[in-house]
Amino acid sequence: MTDTDLTTDDSARNIDAGRGPGRRLHGAIAHRLGTDILSGKYAPGDILSGEVAFAEELNVSRSAYREAIQVLTAKGLVASRPKAGTRVLPRDRWNLLDPEVLGWAFTGEPDKEFVRNLFELRAIVEPAAARLAAQRRDKADLREMKTALTAMRQHTLTTEAGRAADRDFHKAILQATRNDALLVLSASIGAAVNWTTVFKQRARALPRNPIPDHVRVYDAIVAGDPGAAAEAMNVLVDLALEDMRGSMPD
Repeated sequence: MTDTDLTTDDSARNIDAGRGPGRRLHGAIAHRLGTDILSGKYAPGDILSGEVAFAEELNVSRSAYREAIQVLTAKGLVASRPKAGTRVLPRDRWNLLDPEVLGWAFTGEPDKEFVRNLFELRAIVEPAAARLAAQRRDKADLREMKTALTAMRQHTLTTEAGRAADRDFHKAILQATRNDALLVLSASIGAAVNWTTVFKQRARALPRNPIPDHVRVYDAIVAGDPGAAAEAMNVLVDLALEDMRGSMPD
């Protein structure tokens, strides 16, 4: 049996669908297990199915399962011990800012507390980053922000191209801070921005157009006004959280 051998039952089809173009099988298995953990199907302390049982259930190789567990281990979700099995670790061990983990969290219904935590992080980091960007940006930074805004307008945030431009906009602001520690957060911030935007559009269209909020941040950075840049970003994050709350069930 090879790593591409799959049965035709529902579980196997779900794994296959999760692979996507060029996606390796162990990545698809990690996606399934990671989503199950983030959704609460597996709680901290639970023991996952053994590699033999899992491999037989989905007709995949044991090596693919082991590689998937290595992915989850690297992200702090699980720990494996000989004879004890693979146990889900406490939530405070999870690397919740890993972009892939963020994606798993939003595959299902995200936890409201987790969403609040993400937006609190953004409210702490991004206004401060916008303040620094207004002080330290150069022409190249402004050009990247403007290019991203143009793409956001052209494609809108209903498309992947538009959301990629949105991520580029936030990354350009972090880059403009000239702070390497902040720049490390760019992938996490970008993933949070992307997945919350995707989530808000699952059941309905975006409640409003958020691009003008981004333009106000950009204008303040162009003007070199740190206070206005921080305030505009604070408003942007607050409104995004309000939109998100409106998209979640009570």
